[in-house]
Amino acid sequence: MPRLNPNIMIWARETAGFTPEEAVVKLGIREARGVEPTERLAKLESGETEPTRPMIVKMAKSYRRPLVTFYMSHPPSDGDRGEDFRTLPADYGAETDAILGALLRDFRARQSMVRAVMEEEDEADALPFVGSMEVADGYIQVAEEVRRVLDLDLNTYRRYGSIEEAFSYLRAKAEDAGIFVILAGNLGSHHTAIDVETFRGFAVADDVAPFVVINDQDAKTAWSFTLLHELTHIWLGQTGVSGAIAEKNIEKFCNDVAGELLLPVAELEGLAEVNRRSFAEAVEAIGGFAGNRNISRAMVAYKLFRNEFIDFEDWQRLSQFFSRQWFENRAAARERSRDTDGGPNYYVVRRHRVGASLINLVRRMTANGALTTSKAGKVLGVKPKNVEPMIRRQVANNASGA
Repeated sequence: MPRLNPNIMIWARETAGFTPEEAVVKLGIREARGVEPTERLAKLESGETEPTRPMIVKMAKSYRRPLVTFYMSHPPSDGDRGEDFRTLPADYGAETDAILGALLRDFRARQSMVRAVMEEEDEADALPFVGSMEVADGYIQVAEEVRRVLDLDLNTYRRYGSIEEAFSYLRAKAEDAGIFVILAGNLGSHHTAIDVETFRGFAVADDVAPFVVINDQDAKTAWSFTLLHELTHIWLGQTGVSGAIAEKNIEKFCNDVAGELLLPVAELEGLAEVNRRSFAEAVEAIGGFAGNRNISRAMVAYKLFRNEFIDFEDWQRLSQFFSRQWFENRAAARERSRDTDGGPNYYVVRRHRVGASLINLVRRMTANGALTTSKAGKVLGVKPKNVEPMIRRQVANNASGA
């Protein structure tokens, strides 16, 4: 077995956000022959003691790194995220960063597998819109190009009876254009949920298999806006991660494109007098305006601010109010769900998160032998045994036209 570089072990632990004291608990290292657990870990990390194979496997699992990483000569660069478009909150910590890093590495690996199998099966037709626009083109022109390629009809979007149905319409348009749209905000358990302030969306601007990942921990009313924001990054040819705080110019630009697609500025005239109303009246007016258009109240407030219908202070007050209400409503909904027997079917939830486009690709590729069940599970983010039931349900869904 090749000898490990001790620096890799230190790097893997630190980027996972663990102190030595936390790591020994994760790794199950106990006192032995009078040597304290942290001292035993220090010996491993200094190279004084050679780790066993089971210990390396534990490190790989606990630190959320591929096993091969521990045999590299140098720590790898953290390029899996592409560019970092975020402005981070003050309380952003190493543990959250480690969870986000693991999530984004997973999706980059899945995207690479999808591209590779598409190339092998002669489905790798380059998508001309990826990287076709520049910020210099202006947000109006970029929005028009996104609308044209997606064949997006705003009136159709607004006619849906719920924000979930409206998002599904927009998602289907993106998938029809060749973009895989996935919902994910944790590593498979609520203990690893990533707050929207630190991760709202992720775009992989690949010209064959572009991916958009949306943080499903966010409000459903925000998903459509986030999708269009991340699609803008793809049109600009940018791979990277976005947060909820839009202070960087590129994030403001992507927000302006998404805002123009969902709410053309001319329509804001209907709220021109909102700054003269009481706070309660403004909240009510914005709520009705947003509800009729299947968009979030926070997006309407942001667009009012960006177009100088309200000032910064009013926007901040409205945003904080809408955010507080959403958190309270979410907590109440979770409390109610604890008192309700059962829950959504596993396969219904997984299909919704993964998206029809990715499942249909896996169905074709497993049918012709291009993907093993194991690799198919990796692409879908499920265990191999769950691949066939997911495909079967998707086939039934396709047949019903749902």
